[in-house]
Amino acid sequence: MRNLFKIAFLLIICSNSVLAANGIKGVVLNKKNDLHPNIALDSVKRTITDPKNTDPKKRNILNTKNETDIIISDESESYVAEQLINVASDNLGIVYHAGGTTKNGFDCSGLIYSTFKKFDITLPRSSNEMADIGTKIDLQNAKKGDLIFFINRGQHRINHVGMVVEVNGDDVKFIHSSTQSGVVISSMNEPYYKRTFVQLSRIIE
Repeated sequence: MRNLFKIAFLLIICSNSVLAANGIKGVVLNKKNDLHPNIALDSVKRTITDPKNTDPKKRNILNTKNETDIIISDESESYVAEQLINVASDNLGIVYHAGGTTKNGFDCSGLIYSTFKKFDITLPRSSNEMADIGTKIDLQNAKKGDLIFFINRGQHRINHVGMVVEVNGDDVKFIHSSTQSGVVISSMNEPYYKRTFVQLSRIIE
């Protein structure tokens, strides 16, 4: 019996030597976990080295790095805001029409409502209701895509809205549908709009 154990021991040593000569680390049998000696390990781990990288499976390396995400920053303006401006600007020159939301004619809130609607953003239909949503922003912090509100014609509540399309220092330009000129771009440096301005709201961040 003792001779059988010796033979078995020699066979194990010889087999490990053969494996090592072929670049294969010996099979490691570990029936106990070093950290938890009472837990038996059911699996046998085998580590194979392949210095020449001849194993095709070794060449298929999983790449978990994604392409750089598109980050909307203050320096590059909001992509959504730019698209909103492009859509609204396509309507420059369209006549004013009370209650209008199409190229047959827009009222001020109709222009803004239909522009945002193209991006599945549903705003309230009237300028006064639009003023109740979003975040109020100081005019000096205006950004493209912000909504700008006015009270005119002797009214006592907001009755006109436009969308900021350009900010150049103290000059804020906005697109809107005016009763006299239809869809146009105006400037906050114009005395009339300075006088009637009441609020700037940010709908998209």
